[in-house]
Amino acid sequence: MSEKKQAALAAIDEQAAVFQTVADHIWEHPELSLKEHDAAATYIAALRDLGFTVTEKLCGIDTAFCGSYGSGKPVIGILGEFDALSGLSQKAGATAWEPVSPGGSGHGCGHNLLGAGSLAAAVAVKRYLELTGASGTVIFYGCPGEEGGSGKAYMARDGVWKSLDAALCWHPADVNQVKTGTNNSCIQVLYRFHGVAAHAAGAPFNGRSALDAVELMNVGVQFLREHCTDDCRIHYAITDTGGISPNVVQASASVLYMVRANRVADTVKLQARVDKIAEGAALMTETTVERVFIDGTADTLPNFALERLLYDNFEAVGVPSYTPEEKAFAAALRETYPHGVAVDGCGPRADETIREQARALSENYTKPLNDFLLPLYSGNVFTPGSTDVGDVSWLTPTAQINVVTWPAEVPGHSWQVVSCGKSSIAYKGMLCAAKVLAGAAIDLLTQPEALAAARAEFEKRAAEGYTCPIEPGAVPIAI
Repeated sequence: MSEKKQAALAAIDEQAAVFQTVADHIWEHPELSLKEHDAAATYIAALRDLGFTVTEKLCGIDTAFCGSYGSGKPVIGILGEFDALSGLSQKAGATAWEPVSPGGSGHGCGHNLLGAGSLAAAVAVKRYLELTGASGTVIFYGCPGEEGGSGKAYMARDGVWKSLDAALCWHPADVNQVKTGTNNSCIQVLYRFHGVAAHAAGAPFNGRSALDAVELMNVGVQFLREHCTDDCRIHYAITDTGGISPNVVQASASVLYMVRANRVADTVKLQARVDKIAEGAALMTETTVERVFIDGTADTLPNFALERLLYDNFEAVGVPSYTPEEKAFAAALRETYPHGVAVDGCGPRADETIREQARALSENYTKPLNDFLLPLYSGNVFTPGSTDVGDVSWLTPTAQINVVTWPAEVPGHSWQVVSCGKSSIAYKGMLCAAKVLAGAAIDLLTQPEALAAARAEFEKRAAEGYTCPIEPGAVPIAI
């Protein structure tokens, strides 16, 4: 690692208190998708204080923004997220479920750390550009609505990512790894049925039940499931039952559907079939249906060249080490959830040799914290979940890492993750991620051959073209 690259990464440790303060503030003020107004204001102020040029309300989204520094090419984007999850309010540092605000929100996916770590990475790249005077631009993107709203996909529809030479990101996790492979794409649509109210005993023949329509739609989709390919998933939630009185024919009812398939083009086709079932349910009940598009995401295109670059920097930076006190806290928190069965990572899922290496490194799954870097695995391992990072990957070479910020085998979207979100374990992972991302971004600025290899691989994988899951005219909706 060159002296100037080392000096650039040193900026992360020098200003660690700034990034920790941002992460803590976001944790303390959890906001749901597309409602992250305080978070956006916090990042915008921090970016300006740190010397970035800020653009607010990207693509007309109130909580989307970016901060850039430098000039010329290459242009490297670093992605940040900051939305929370409902129902996951939790006291920091507790080893039992203890909501701060019963029913409130919490950062059960570590996005308070994700955004702050990405900001720290951008600051380090900025330092490198200042020290060297090299050509290049770094842009930190504030991406709202990852948990519901798909901010990056709306930004993809508007062409934001096409201007980048590469994009890098990370996600908090219980493993240290370079993430690879692909995942399901998805589309969310809300169906609002409208009928006619009536007395359910005195004049039911005058009523047209919207709730009946919702139930019939669900039955129709149940029969559709048999005729889907194995990668497909169809989920639903009834968001409005029309009331709680059984002696009233419900005049309104709504159901929210999430449709998934591996390839985004297949998801679009499957969604059209679900739409037809909704129309059929309305015909059967003589109700009307209002279709409201919510969001959608594409499958992810891996980029093995960028993954290798990230891994080289991960090895150079090293993984965090932990104190006896941190290990004891992690062990206590881990006891609140079933554990001791696996190291969950791309390599262990796909490769038997790496699986056995992970078993040994974790001391037969007994370590409370995975304090090791998983061996590099680049392949087409499939994850059934969805992320709007996929939409970025169809428009520019993209790669991501996971870094430990919570105990081994503790699941995402849990109160345990929220509890760990203000711990020294979390801060160490956040700063480690920042250094790895910054190191890879600096290499892309200084190694044209690395950037060319990533671009060539991207062009081959994305040759069929991007099918955007966001419909024309759709606007982001907070749900």
